[in-house]
Amino acid sequence: MQLIAWPEPFVRSLVDAGFRVVRHDNRDIGLSQGFEHAGTGNLVWQTIRQKLGLPVQSAYALQDMAKDSIGVLDALGIGRAHIVGASMGGMIAQRIAALAPKRTASLVSIMSSSGARGLPGPRRDVGAALLRRPAGRSEAELVAHSLGLVKLIASPAYPQDDAVVAERIRVGMRRAYRPAGMLRQMIAIGADAGREKVLPSISSPTLVLHGDADALVPMACGVDTARRIPGAQFVAIPGMGHDLPPEAQEIVLDHMIPFMQAAEAKS
Repeated sequence: MQLIAWPEPFVRSLVDAGFRVVRHDNRDIGLSQGFEHAGTGNLVWQTIRQKLGLPVQSAYALQDMAKDSIGVLDALGIGRAHIVGASMGGMIAQRIAALAPKRTASLVSIMSSSGARGLPGPRRDVGAALLRRPAGRSEAELVAHSLGLVKLIASPAYPQDDAVVAERIRVGMRRAYRPAGMLRQMIAIGADAGREKVLPSISSPTLVLHGDADALVPMACGVDTARRIPGAQFVAIPGMGHDLPPEAQEIVLDHMIPFMQAAEAKS
């Protein structure tokens, strides 16, 4: 997801609590460097290889994306930070915490996974939607296609107006529409085998948050993440899917802010 996917009210709440918030586009998405020279890869074939336990060939690794994030901290002169990530960002955040423990004041992994084999995958209809192509290439058709997927994985307890969600999708597409980059990122997730083996080495205070209605990354994936990180706290959020509607943002922040403040006080 692009950096603008973090809702502005969510960011403002963190700033109001005294935190400096740094967001950035991961490589190959938004306004960051693209990797078109690496080709797009075949998601279906690489997914089959992953399920068979075979190596997945990707243009880059989540470890590389973790190093990108550390590079952002270096460029800004930030020695230590609370590392927060959602979905793929949570996986990258886990890699950062394992790779740079002295730079990690705390780790917050939201709607993410340990990547361990045997964990449940997306609900069947969600998996099919991920592989489906848009009906056409017009903005309206692309927005409708994305809206269909977003509605499948949205929080059932906190429904949002279709027009509001569609406008958010439209704003993101007008900023940067890079489907090939998203495809390469999805393949990189599949290629990140063995991440669960490094999770026990994470020593930073860790909070794992997951919705119990997540149809893309089932809650069992978050439970497994917390189980593997020493001392990690796990919080299940009833009715939350794979998104951050306003009501869910408040719940997440109610857990995140005191957790990070406590971690800061101990460091």
